Amino acid sequence: MPFDMNFRYVNGANGTRLRVAMTGSGPLVLMVHGFPESWFSWRHQMPAIAAGGFTAASLDVRGYGGSDKPDAIEAYAITELAGDIAAVIDALDPAGAVLIGHDWGAPQVYGAALIYRIRFAPSSDCRCPR
Repeated sequence: MPFDMNFRYVNGANGTRLRVAMTGSGPLVLMVHGFPESWFSWRHQMPAIAAGGFTAASLDVRGYGGSDKPDAIEAYAITELAGDIAAVIDALDPAGAVLIGHDWGAPQVYGAALIYRIRFAPSSDCRCPR
């Protein structure tokens, strides 16, 4: 790949181990893939986001790629998936993140923003360019 890629493992909701691909530095932009993909579906966007002064991170959603694959159907509830997103943000940048979701990733980021809105609420000290 033409950019530096690092992989990090983070504990998600209920201890689920999640793989996150990362590049760049600066405020966190977390991307969540659709079905049936992995972090790799964001490989073209990640260098551009990193070049813009951000940390580009792409999560392997539980059940996919290098992340844990729980057996229980209940482990894939939107509350669990949203909890994973919140846990990744807490581990990578507790100040918060910009979320991007595609396909099945979209309702996951919507759920995370609704359930954990304090992490995504606009504030006067926003670190993102306006």
